[in-house]
Amino acid sequence: MGCVIKASGADYAFLDAAFGSVLSFIFSWCWAMLLKPASMATLSLTCAQYILTPLFNDGCGDVPEDLKKILATFVLLTLIAINIYSVALAARIQIIFTAAKLLALVIIIIGGIVKLCQGFTENLATGFDGTETSPGVIALGFYSGMFAYDGWNAANFIMEEIKNPERNLPLSIIIGLPLVIVVYVMTNVSYFTVLSMDDLMASPAVAITWAERVIPTVAWIIPIFVAMSTFGSANGSLFATGRLLFVTARNDHMPEVFGMVHVETFSPVPASILLIILAIVFALSGNINSLVNFISFIKWIFYGINMISLIIFRYSKKYKDLPRPVKIPIIIPVLVFLSSIFIVVAPIVADPQIEFLYAAIFVAIGYLFYLPFVFFKLHLGCMKYITMFLQLYLQIAKPKQSVD
Repeated sequence: MGCVIKASGADYAFLDAAFGSVLSFIFSWCWAMLLKPASMATLSLTCAQYILTPLFNDGCGDVPEDLKKILATFVLLTLIAINIYSVALAARIQIIFTAAKLLALVIIIIGGIVKLCQGFTENLATGFDGTETSPGVIALGFYSGMFAYDGWNAANFIMEEIKNPERNLPLSIIIGLPLVIVVYVMTNVSYFTVLSMDDLMASPAVAITWAERVIPTVAWIIPIFVAMSTFGSANGSLFATGRLLFVTARNDHMPEVFGMVHVETFSPVPASILLIILAIVFALSGNINSLVNFISFIKWIFYGINMISLIIFRYSKKYKDLPRPVKIPIIIPVLVFLSSIFIVVAPIVADPQIEFLYAAIFVAIGYLFYLPFVFFKLHLGCMKYITMFLQLYLQIAKPKQSVD
């Protein structure tokens, strides 16, 4: 879809082209105001957990929640400082910290292979004992499992900044996704080679527990690498979602100020500040498990709808004759759409949770904002003065064309 709709914004651009402004606005409302800030909060809390766990690993108790939230807030403030200071620095940090993530995973995988060769197979032999077969539990399992693979569509958010997108976008996905799948599966095999199910459930930081048993003399390197990994992932989320807000403001779906960039660094400063403020609110108010369910429930609604977008692009007169560097069998989006229905509906039927109601309310609130401010184009008189103040204070301006 990214090679058919060559606009930044990923799902936002696809929904806007396929269904019009209502669904695209609701997507941007949920994604930028809820899902990505909550995701960044989850990553920052995980980063804080891995930084602090070695300091409290003395048998006297777990990491205090308040301390973890304070450190998560500091992580988020560091991210915004980096992204405002320099887009190039944020990009370099992304590369370095991704390399650190891969290095940590390689260490864990090699350690697991060594243990397998030494005959540690008892946990793997009983790994599926006690498996739940309830459809609702399986769907909730998908929420946590697929959260780890989130980011597979991130390149589409910066489509207009990719050189030769017809070649590089499909290539990045074709190479990246299989690599991530293999690495993550092998990492989990390594975990289960060393740790039992009870060990995994009891551990506040699984990678640290693994390191203490396999490489105890240098176990301290693993939390450093994992903290760098989560920091890098949060940085990537901020980098991509800032571009989403920029595109939605450009299309008059958000206040004009979010479509402005810094006059020297070209960073979308207002969009980044808003995202970090929301992420801090989530980090201070939520826990990781409930945030993951909250995020995944809404994400899978939009993933399913966008499979219909792909079918529309394939057969509608407007898009069917456009060049497609990659053309997948139509059965794939149909299967993903059906899977998304199961993943969304099954948990509601089997195990209703308050987070699902909150998600529905948030979507409804988004529509209440859409009607006056987008459909009827109502403009608040004070916004003109607020925008002028922010332009002067933040040194931002509306670019004449897309940032490249």
